[in-house]
Amino acid sequence: MEVKVKGIGTTNEGDGYAVLLSDMEETKVLPIVVGPFEAQGIISILKDYEPPRPMTYDLTKTLCETLEGYIEKIVITDVREDIFYAEIYLQSGGVTHKIDSRPSDAIALALRFEAPIFINFQLVEFTCDYEDLLDEQ
Repeated sequence: MEVKVKGIGTTNEGDGYAVLLSDMEETKVLPIVVGPFEAQGIISILKDYEPPRPMTYDLTKTLCETLEGYIEKIVITDVREDIFYAEIYLQSGGVTHKIDSRPSDAIALALRFEAPIFINFQLVEFTCDYEDLLDEQ
């Protein structure tokens, strides 16, 4: 299922961040907890902030482009013991490379490449209704 980054919020405890991935109709949301540096990497691209020096994700994008590669898509593939897993599909030289990744890193790169973001269908059970999420805030 294709999803989009709806935003980033704080966790219930207020000491962490969660990337909010919504379905395209914005009826379901999948929150994925990320660290503060990863959150900053995602927030910077969402807010069109250009740091004075390239962030790691910007450097990675430049490296890919220099080598004539690009991100085709990313897929959030699984969750095990509360840890989410993702794959980056990198196209280079006519070959697609599937690369294991943390979801936060994959999302940050997908946003920079304007690549689609998908979640495996079994992860739908971890989503919540968008309206329920709004009620909590």
